[in-house]
Amino acid sequence: MVLTIQQMYIDEMVAHAIQDAPDECCGILAGTRDQATKLYRMTNVEASPYRYSMSGTELLHTTQEIERNGWDLLVIYHSHTHSEAYPSSTDVRMATWPEPDGTSIWPGTYYVLVSLELPDRPVVRAFTIADGVVLEEEIRTA
Repeated sequence: MVLTIQQMYIDEMVAHAIQDAPDECCGILAGTRDQATKLYRMTNVEASPYRYSMSGTELLHTTQEIERNGWDLLVIYHSHTHSEAYPSSTDVRMATWPEPDGTSIWPGTYYVLVSLELPDRPVVRAFTIADGVVLEEEIRTA
């Protein structure tokens, strides 16, 4: 699969990661047919450099707006402030319902990670996490 993201959204995700460092940032990209049309910065209520959790109230309002506009929740993004842009075991657990179900919470959603491991060279990568299996996906900039 290929995820198309306008450069301005990639730049915004990187800026969000830098602004929230040393804590992880988090957010959502919404749109249609793998084409992002709106970025939502979310509050990381964990305020932690090691994990994130989106504000429940913000998530509710955001998903309601996405639904009203007929969009899809395309991307859940967050930053890794001291490690590579690859889903951690915690990230995989957060994307999957607990056993015995073990299926994806947000099927068809991309997970984009912004790494600030090298602060002067942020890295942005996209993944799918389906039933606990992580696959890297191509990002195409528009």
